[in-house]
Amino acid sequence: MKMPLFATLLAATCLPLAGPVAADEPRRPECIAPAAPGGGFDLTCKLAQSALVQSKLLKAPMRVTYMPGGVGAVAYNAVVAQRPAEAGTITAFSSGSLLNLAQGKFGRFDESAVKWLAGVGTSYGAIAVRADSPYKTLDDLVQAIKADPGKVVIGSGGTVGSQDWMQTALVARSAGIDPRKLRYVAMEGGGELATALLGGHIQVASTDIADSVPHIESGDMRILAVLSEERLPGESVADIPTAVEQDYDVVWPVIRGFYLGPKVSDEAYAWWKNAFDQLLASEDFAQLRTDRQLYPFAMSGAELDAYVKQQVMQYKQLATEFGLIQ
Repeated sequence: MKMPLFATLLAATCLPLAGPVAADEPRRPECIAPAAPGGGFDLTCKLAQSALVQSKLLKAPMRVTYMPGGVGAVAYNAVVAQRPAEAGTITAFSSGSLLNLAQGKFGRFDESAVKWLAGVGTSYGAIAVRADSPYKTLDDLVQAIKADPGKVVIGSGGTVGSQDWMQTALVARSAGIDPRKLRYVAMEGGGELATALLGGHIQVASTDIADSVPHIESGDMRILAVLSEERLPGESVADIPTAVEQDYDVVWPVIRGFYLGPKVSDEAYAWWKNAFDQLLASEDFAQLRTDRQLYPFAMSGAELDAYVKQQVMQYKQLATEFGLIQ
């Protein structure tokens, strides 16, 4: 039956109200890991790489590129200032990125400078030593630091005020130790931390449990404490005690996810959001996440944007307590 002219015109007029037309699959998809290979950002990108291709949401292969510097600062500035409209480029972030943003460590750009896309999982902070370390428990380490803070060399991803620094600073504060007395060596990401620890260049690594699992399974590394509310599931980590159960009231979740450049079109953003929403509802993705020792966390779009801004506010307060910002 032929539609009356008025109805045809009305339908045409209403079409734009249905929302933006979905964009095509992005060309040359890329995930930027803002650190050297082998750490948490690398793991986050490779999770997306595997999941998007395995699910056939992406037909073209996604490449992972590495952009170390400032624990995310170099990548953030490059995306915002030099590559703001690249529809095919997603960049990994973590809670550590948000902590650095809270302290102004990303230069002139703040948490409103990018389009927050999806949070896809969470890990937890961990305090690691070599398997042959004399420190068998978190209390062994704390007592050694109390006896001579300068004698225990702690490696962290980033400088004073970074996420890894904050983890051990919180443990120190819980034990009544001035965090400023701790002896730190700053590194770029979990891969460098593990190499330095296993090579004997540092005695302790303030790290992430997801980064550490391969070294736990190989028998090279021991975790003194995981900074979770309770013990984690999984054969490799189930026997690792929390800091809380050892009477150090420190919990540090590490959210992992992605953002897009600020000038990426709404249509391209909607394509990526829809893709990640499908992944986050998938049992196959849940298994991929578990395989990488990440735990459930699922947010996208406006919900994630609000979460990020709330977290940055909380981290500003924490940084102020430690005298990192005025």
